[in-house]
Amino acid sequence: MVKLRKLLNSIGVLEASNEKDLIIRGISYHSQKVGEGHLFVCIKGYKTDGHKYLSQAVEKGAVAAVVEEFQEGIDIPQYLVENSRIALAQLGAAFYNNPSKAMKMIGITATNGKTTTSYMTNAILENHGLKTGLIGTVSIKIDDESIPAELTTPESLDLQCYLNEMVERDVSHVTMEVSSSALELHRIKEVDYDIVSFNNISREHIDAHGSFEKYYEFKSSLVINAKESSIAVLNLDCPYSAVLADHTKAQVITFGVGSREGHIHCKNLDLSTGRGRFTVEILKPFKVHDIEYSPTEFDIELSVPGLHSVYNSMVAITIGLLCGIPIDTIQKTLRTFTGVERRFEFIFEDDIKIIDDHFANPGNINVTLQTLDYMDYKNLHLVYAIRGERGPTVNRENSEAIVKWSSRLGFDEVIATKSVSHVTSKDKVTDEELHVFQEVMSEANIKVNLYDELTDAIAHALSKAEEGDLILLAGCQGMDYGAEIALQQLHVKKAEYPVEKLFYPLRNRVAGISNDLTVYNISQDNESN
Repeated sequence: MVKLRKLLNSIGVLEASNEKDLIIRGISYHSQKVGEGHLFVCIKGYKTDGHKYLSQAVEKGAVAAVVEEFQEGIDIPQYLVENSRIALAQLGAAFYNNPSKAMKMIGITATNGKTTTSYMTNAILENHGLKTGLIGTVSIKIDDESIPAELTTPESLDLQCYLNEMVERDVSHVTMEVSSSALELHRIKEVDYDIVSFNNISREHIDAHGSFEKYYEFKSSLVINAKESSIAVLNLDCPYSAVLADHTKAQVITFGVGSREGHIHCKNLDLSTGRGRFTVEILKPFKVHDIEYSPTEFDIELSVPGLHSVYNSMVAITIGLLCGIPIDTIQKTLRTFTGVERRFEFIFEDDIKIIDDHFANPGNINVTLQTLDYMDYKNLHLVYAIRGERGPTVNRENSEAIVKWSSRLGFDEVIATKSVSHVTSKDKVTDEELHVFQEVMSEANIKVNLYDELTDAIAHALSKAEEGDLILLAGCQGMDYGAEIALQQLHVKKAEYPVEKLFYPLRNRVAGISNDLTVYNISQDNESN
């Protein structure tokens, strides 16, 4: 319980109506979650306006409201603010006593790799014996408890509530994925970050923000607005990240895989098996608070494949060093880290290899196909789930990215699918999107084997694959079920293959599972192979 006056001191009240001295028992922004004694914050969203539900909130027990427009016929006190989303963030932090200030907060942003980088970082911290929190696309982890996530970055009030729970559970380090939407909608406004990272950016969310420039503006604000006592980890191989070194008050620590101009460099990179092996070279001495590093080098062996995993690991390694984690703990963690599903995930490695990848945007596509260029295999069979309901621009750019690598990787045909039975109405491929994809492929003289159904597309690839070949299951929502379908079809073709081994990659699956895992003689707590 908090006095209303104390909460109001945290926001910029422009005008008040029917003021009263009250005790607030909770804060809510959704009318269905209002309880007795709540302060209700009216938020204008994309689909609806919280002001419309103020009367319902009052009926459920709201005793005061924060509004952008005074509402007539409401008896409770109303407090007018310029932006109720900003006010919600400020009120949440005040109500929960600014929990982020009590922990080391790590904010990770990028177009691609936020989830994997966050999990890598959390694993490094956990393996050092720290109590950790993790907030991201897949789940919210509070010490040893996890709950499913609804948003990449929770709404500000919910975020402050989670952080407060972490403080109560004695969590010391929190790793957060920070989305562009969260930055635009002020969800992280009152989070006190100690370390921020910007790894890469590509044209994934243009439609959501109106333009690439706006998208970059929101994305980069995590670094630009970082406090002077914080540290920004920047990737010199990404020009959009590198330029931020001159636009932040934070202490800047830079790394590169191609570039040797930063503090930390990845050298002797070997991706011949798909899984990176390299040497981390500290080129320039740096000191962060009471932690000091001199030029040195140490070897890293990744268990997760892909060039993008190398970049993600460079962020996690740097953050680990900044947190004072011993190098041998970092090495052991990355050697055993199993990764995140559908991020260049090997689902079968025997006479042929099958890789499942979240082929989302040109940045993701380029780094995935660049990894294949490092690998040893005979022929590539690309099964591509066309991106549905993302518009012709995204699909043209994705298609052009595929074409760019076709001659380099030696393929002149693509197996494509609309994934009709495996997507919802939100992700169905439109005629315009299909036309754009076919047009780009036709102009590049790439043959398209088009299938309505994902099952048929994968069957085509498996029928053509010979020993030493590689099948890439590439796509977003349309390819979510690809791994399970491919392994089911392999089970028919290779009846003698041990079922437990074949379906083992599905053990921790969240997306794209149509069967109970026990059907495959595995369970989510079965960690033996």
